[in-house]
Amino acid sequence: MAQANSKQQSQRVSARDRIQEAQRREQAAAKRRQRIVITVSAVAVLALAGGTALAINSAGKDDKKSSAEAAAPTALVVPANTSGQDGTVITYGKADAPHTMEVYEDFRCPVCKHFEAANGETVKKLTEDGQIKVQFHLAAFLDKALGGKGSHTALAAAGAALNEGVDKFKQFHDVLYANQPDEKNDGFGDVNRILELADQVPGLKTDAFVKAVTDKTYAPWAAKVADAFNDSGVEGTPTVKVDGKPVTLFSGRNTVTPEQFTAQVKQATGL
Repeated sequence: MAQANSKQQSQRVSARDRIQEAQRREQAAAKRRQRIVITVSAVAVLALAGGTALAINSAGKDDKKSSAEAAAPTALVVPANTSGQDGTVITYGKADAPHTMEVYEDFRCPVCKHFEAANGETVKKLTEDGQIKVQFHLAAFLDKALGGKGSHTALAAAGAALNEGVDKFKQFHDVLYANQPDEKNDGFGDVNRILELADQVPGLKTDAFVKAVTDKTYAPWAAKVADAFNDSGVEGTPTVKVDGKPVTLFSGRNTVTPEQFTAQVKQATGL
């Protein structure tokens, strides 16, 4: 009888262990789902509450495979006017400027659009005296979180613009954010829409640019750029650092003002 009771107790313990293990697995899966929901809901937070939640890079390093799969199966072609390993860094301003502002963004990120609308022009003005250069580190993780290919397609087209000149890239960059589609609409995944937006940048739509966008010449480069973002350790967009120091982009539910943004940059650089 004692042996039977011991066996029953052992079976109960084993069953309890299995239940607890299943619960642990479900909790881990729920956390992963929550990270994706945070990303998809970012624009709703802004629209309903004037909020300032960051778009989280829920894909992380696991997004590398999707980056490669999203790229066209062609050889790596790096645009002109790049720097860094595999040309994954885009520098705006004087290359020898003593101070560096790093901007991390995804073209489909609705919060990035909010930041650009509030402080994009300020970022540009801060480069005008030659003391600060801006290094863009562009991501494409929202394609995995939201579905579609708009981040990669826009990034590849930005490479074609960069090949035409850094100023052309910056103007095209600004046009993309000003015309960013709703997060439920993969508008940037349509090459024809990308080419329509390029009309807004004077002199950009050369035969070479159109061919590069149509042929997805810079798609493998875009995948490299996206992977470099995944390896950066930055987990959300937008993120801004000045000489390695993080800059606060939001105050409560509001984007910081140009004056507040500029004051942080000057404090970080000592200018």
